[in-house]
Amino acid sequence: MSERTRNEAGIAATIERLIERFGERVSTSASMREQHGHTLTWIANQAPDAVVFAKSEAEVQEIVRIAAANDCPLVPFGAGTSLEGHLNAPYGGISVDVSAMDAIVAVHPDDLDVVVQPGIRRKALNEQLRDTGLFFPIDPGADATLGGMAATRASGTNAVRYGTMKDNVLALRAVTATGEVVTTSRRAKKSSTGYDLTRLFVGSEGTLGIITELTIRLSGIPEAISGGICPFPSVQAAADAVILTIQSGIPVARIELLDEVQVRACNLYSKLDLPETPLLLVEFHGTEAWVAEQSTRFGEIAEDLGGGPFTWTTKPEERSKLWAARHDAYWAGLALRPGCQTFSSDVCVPISRLAECIAETKADIEATGLVAPIVGHVGDGNFHTLPLFDPADADEVARVKAFVGRLVERTLAMEGTASGEHGVGQGKMKYLEAEHGAAALDMMATIKRALDPKGILNPGKIVAIR
Repeated sequence: MSERTRNEAGIAATIERLIERFGERVSTSASMREQHGHTLTWIANQAPDAVVFAKSEAEVQEIVRIAAANDCPLVPFGAGTSLEGHLNAPYGGISVDVSAMDAIVAVHPDDLDVVVQPGIRRKALNEQLRDTGLFFPIDPGADATLGGMAATRASGTNAVRYGTMKDNVLALRAVTATGEVVTTSRRAKKSSTGYDLTRLFVGSEGTLGIITELTIRLSGIPEAISGGICPFPSVQAAADAVILTIQSGIPVARIELLDEVQVRACNLYSKLDLPETPLLLVEFHGTEAWVAEQSTRFGEIAEDLGGGPFTWTTKPEERSKLWAARHDAYWAGLALRPGCQTFSSDVCVPISRLAECIAETKADIEATGLVAPIVGHVGDGNFHTLPLFDPADADEVARVKAFVGRLVERTLAMEGTASGEHGVGQGKMKYLEAEHGAAALDMMATIKRALDPKGILNPGKIVAIR
């Protein structure tokens, strides 16, 4: 299978057949198509030729079979919150919107799991689970769909305690490139039978199949939650506090770093009065006594490194205000330079290299003359930069692109990864060989060819097929 070219006749035939079958649930309007090619990077919007709204697994099968018969590309779509060009249609084709497939299929409280359709969003899921005493802990910030989160192997603020999507998806169902449905596992908490197909599909970004159902691990809602802020004299000191906290075995639930630029942005955007120095947002889950003890221990570590005081509370309304500001960090960063653009580029390093990597990145930002806030889920070595740039200024765009390239190179040199949670998409394909090696990249391409011989599933993403 060679890299695709645009198949005009096949796309036209697919659209005609889809309209015959699904009628008004197929849209070819420019605004709808552009929305479904939406990307929050500097990658140009590459809109699909049509959007079809599926309501069931059986309908996804029909859509895939129609497209396969005409050699027409398909791009799965959930909420549109991905950041690396995952939703673009570089060869045209059809966007398969599964947002209407948003039901909870079954809740198993005794087994701590739930079966859901891919279009359900994480906030809606937790609202419906509240009376069970359970919750879905993965919080990437955006109100993403569970299918999209699985497809991109998302994580977020709670990952240091609860893991990422690869740790919380027990099983899934997906429609393959031939229109068949595959079930990757059962609901048992562990198995030693066969290849781990669940992990294969989690993070495959729609290139191996379209996810139609997921079995998700749940956690108990904590009896008590404490959270607060802790300022530090430098990013280095804050990162060192993170490292020591993790190495000391303190079971922190969330530990987020904001540099002084990001704090200033949050203060302006969210009307807060946080100290405009590097700071950590920290949260502990457990009993009343447990969270008090862990908060005290963390405060002592911070003080030893020149930070503090650690101001914490168990009042939900106060904690919610802080975390709302953290989740609005992207929009707060944009407001620092009105009229400019930004995008969030994430990397992840071993926790022992975190302070070094962030310090070198800060120095690079200053030397390059950029405004680029830093924020991160640093409990697992993951952080984001948000470089601001004027898209009309070619020199500034070039400096930002060069900076991002150096950031990834620095991360890989420290045995890290080009993306801890955003995924590959189009934006980070060029770094995969340096990270994984040619042999591993060839193996990924072999898997892609075997499962999608016509190359119709989200082509042009993750690995180039030659």
